[in-house]
Amino acid sequence: MSIKVLVVDDSALIREVLTRMLSRDGDIDVVGTATDPIDAREKIKQLNPDVVTLDIEMPNMNGLAFLEKLMRLRPTPVVMVSTLTKKGASETLLALELGAVDFVAKPSAEFAGGIDAFGAGLRDKIRAAAKSDVRGQASRVDAPKVAIRTAAAPDGALIAIGASTGGVEAIRTVLTNMPADCPPIVIAQHMPAGFTGRFAARLDELCALKVAEAEDRMPLLPGHAYVAPGDFHLRVERSSGQLKCRLGQDGLESGHRPSVDVLFTSVAKTVGAMAVGAILTGMGRDGARGLKLMREAGAYTVGQSQASALVYGMPRVAFEEGAVVEQAPIDQIAGRLANALNKVRPAA
Repeated sequence: MSIKVLVVDDSALIREVLTRMLSRDGDIDVVGTATDPIDAREKIKQLNPDVVTLDIEMPNMNGLAFLEKLMRLRPTPVVMVSTLTKKGASETLLALELGAVDFVAKPSAEFAGGIDAFGAGLRDKIRAAAKSDVRGQASRVDAPKVAIRTAAAPDGALIAIGASTGGVEAIRTVLTNMPADCPPIVIAQHMPAGFTGRFAARLDELCALKVAEAEDRMPLLPGHAYVAPGDFHLRVERSSGQLKCRLGQDGLESGHRPSVDVLFTSVAKTVGAMAVGAILTGMGRDGARGLKLMREAGAYTVGQSQASALVYGMPRVAFEEGAVVEQAPIDQIAGRLANALNKVRPAA
């Protein structure tokens, strides 16, 4: 059964390009296009698409305003088509907070890897969106929030988190629940260059922690979280007795850069049993191998539960391969990590 897609964009050229790209492999069927949210509203009623692609800047109604109404009245998987600007990055993150599954950056003349790579990435995101549980997420009632009093641990302890599709909101949920006394947190979220800096800044606004985009050789400090920059692998190394960030642009790993596997593997090797790790929502298998290495090194590991994951791909593979000690709903993961940190013992 093909995936039915409605393309919403005020540019005739973009509508044509997206339609051609999405139709290429035969498993995605563009059942219609719309020029603005008013047009889209009628087409969604008529065509009942599985996934909608949505531009932000459109006449008659802003894409964000339309998205907010759509997710409230008729939850539907939406992939945003965003401009690669500071304003575009901020609006894209807001769209993800409002319930969009994922986003793609509009291709430009200097698009890395060219138009074919853009098309392949877009098709993958549409497939992930079609499998996502936006209706379940919209109806899910969070458990009452119990404040975590402390996540203190010995010097040298570390928290590692990896995610992909749906991860922006999942990571926000975990980090906003973590107290300011927690060990350093390192994060690999599949996200292109140009968006990770704004993502880190947004988390910094919302959390008790200090959140920043990771820089090469940046020391890892308690009460701080470090987001892998788009198009860079993030590794953890020990230098002069201190844990530090190391960035690299070596080849894609598990199809990604940043790769969760690369981050987790470095944590297993460098931090061992003094680490704790979480693998969150996302499509594919990135992170399972690295998380298993962490568990084998003595680290506590947790995977996001199926019921709370927007896309139960990466956590499912990690669970099936024995990489996680336990699975938990997203709103309980910070508590599980904090509890595990209380049991961490200093390295001999």
